[in-house]
Amino acid sequence: MTSSTTSAAGNTHRALDVRSFTLPWKMAAVVFGTLLLTLSSYIEVPMIPVPITMQTFAVTLVGALYGWRLGGVTIVTWLIEGALGLPVLAGGAAGTHHFVGPTGGYLFAFPVAGMIVGWLTARGWNGQRIWLSFLAMFIGNAICLILGATWLAVLIGAEQAIMVGVVPFVFGGVLKSGLGAMTLKLLMRDIKRTAV
Repeated sequence: MTSSTTSAAGNTHRALDVRSFTLPWKMAAVVFGTLLLTLSSYIEVPMIPVPITMQTFAVTLVGALYGWRLGGVTIVTWLIEGALGLPVLAGGAAGTHHFVGPTGGYLFAFPVAGMIVGWLTARGWNGQRIWLSFLAMFIGNAICLILGATWLAVLIGAEQAIMVGVVPFVFGGVLKSGLGAMTLKLLMRDIKRTAV
């Protein structure tokens, strides 16, 4: 097996071969990813204490497309932008107080979720296998709910945290996982076509 064959075989499960990106392309990918995450933040159903957004859809998709390393860097960069005051969080929110308030656990869960989805995608849980892709996306959504509700429980108690920080988001998490898996499948199909 030649080195090019080995390289191709090693990338069969990757949505994008970001390891081969040059530094400028990686930086561009981070900028594009943070824009996608920001746009997903503006798709919002206001609720108290935690709004429903499309953020987990974008977080899991960025992780799946970029892999765990670049996906993690992209999500952390977006969170830093929000902490520094750029209006990139839910509904255009910004500031460090969001990281210690009711949404703090969810925000800190985003890089973890994205990185785990990226790790699973690289191991074949990708758009080529739609059910595994859905499961990877669902695991990412579940991580956000578990870590988010854990922090929320510190602030308002466990029972209340489950009622307001988990239950309203389960159905949406399933829908966003399905949408993420289908989006990944379509994107991988397009990537394969352009590569041929």
